[in-house]
Amino acid sequence: MTKRPDGKLTFETFAAEKGPQDECGVFGVWAPDEEVAKLTFYGLYALQHRGQESAGIATSDGKRIVVYKDMGLVSQVFTEADLKTLTGKLAIGHCRYSTTGSSTWANAQPTLRSTDHGTLALAHNGNLTNTGDLAEALAKLALKSDNDMNATTDTEIMTALIAAQNGKNFESSALAVLPMLKGAFSLVFMDEHTLYAARDRNGVRPLVIGKLDHGWVVASESAALDIVGASFVREVECGEFIAIDENGLRSTKWATPEPKGCIFEYVYLARPDTSIAGRNVHTTRVALGAQLAREHPVVADLVIPVPESGTPAAVGYAQESGIPYGAGLVKNSYVGRTFIQPSQTIRQLGIRLKLNPLRDVIEGKRIVVVDDSIVRGNTQRALIRMLREAGALEIHVRISSPPVKWPCYYGIDFASRAELIAAGLEVEEVRRSIGADTLGYVSMEGLIEATTIAESKLCTACFTGTYPIDIPADLSAGKNLLEIVSRFE
Repeated sequence: MTKRPDGKLTFETFAAEKGPQDECGVFGVWAPDEEVAKLTFYGLYALQHRGQESAGIATSDGKRIVVYKDMGLVSQVFTEADLKTLTGKLAIGHCRYSTTGSSTWANAQPTLRSTDHGTLALAHNGNLTNTGDLAEALAKLALKSDNDMNATTDTEIMTALIAAQNGKNFESSALAVLPMLKGAFSLVFMDEHTLYAARDRNGVRPLVIGKLDHGWVVASESAALDIVGASFVREVECGEFIAIDENGLRSTKWATPEPKGCIFEYVYLARPDTSIAGRNVHTTRVALGAQLAREHPVVADLVIPVPESGTPAAVGYAQESGIPYGAGLVKNSYVGRTFIQPSQTIRQLGIRLKLNPLRDVIEGKRIVVVDDSIVRGNTQRALIRMLREAGALEIHVRISSPPVKWPCYYGIDFASRAELIAAGLEVEEVRRSIGADTLGYVSMEGLIEATTIAESKLCTACFTGTYPIDIPADLSAGKNLLEIVSRFE
């Protein structure tokens, strides 16, 4: 529960288990002839799945930057009247789910800093791993009081560091700071005249460039380009910095690329209509389902997905196995953030708030249930119980990713290792724990093959425990950012 600036309390709608959450979605646009705030609004709307706690937009008319942000979904934060006040020729936007820093208005993005050579607004997707070192570097710069940190996020630290540089402009300042950053970051930021974007040397989180008739767009996913009518140009490359203004787009390589794209983007995080590294996500997920059917066949009457994330893999499983596909679960599309606390009765209903079985479809059937992942196991346990109550004869669970055994330090809010059910149990023990008749995960080899990306260019840490970017003791010990930076304040 958190308090908004207007005094209202916000609550997370209850569900049996919160699934893996990406930290953020980012969007930027430079288009003098367009309503940039509205383009950004719809871009964020397309990226809403990447963050549902807060949303914000910054715009510039060439003279000043205005930021509007608040807690809640994009559609809850902005009204038509709000967007009309956000005028200008360039904008950046952000939708947030917190992995570092609490879910409060102060930590909503974009962040804002005033300097001698202009104003800086910045939005970030990812998670830095060297926040302690950066906080120490920031303290040594002896910033003036008006530039003290006033939030608890790695984004605020980045913004303050760029603003504190003695470069002749933000471009040179950013290029001085980027090599200092370790971890995962896809950034969009701006001053009064220029849109900037940057991606870490490993390219852990996605970031793409699109072209409008008379402008440019940068976004976390290609689906956001489609929504605003921009044509896909290319991905922002690993270790690349770009600047966009009236002179067009210019690019600088600030680091040698060492690609380690997040494999979980293919499994769950990205929208199915997004493409990553030239591969459509929906196509990848269908291929994962087909691989699951080959690796874990079963005699059954019906294949059903856990909507929406399990749907493409369920289609692939049904096609490969020859078992009919059906919609056995109905999802409430409006489950998300709410300002109304659920009653105890609703809490006890648990997963039914989000999913409800179609008894006529399920009753008397041997069912294959396809989902993208198992984290703690609470959702699957409640779901299987619900399906048995609806009359399912057998329930065979198939998961389109390997067992999740390790936490993510690069921008996904997984549970701690102690809470991950597969970290302490073998597959057969997980099966018994959730109550399924059989349980099968796709193999690591099968997952990698479906992405069509070389294993050496992927981050698979949540499945393998092999972290491509060093994790400092502070983070691996579970300390939050506020604890890490407090000793430098």
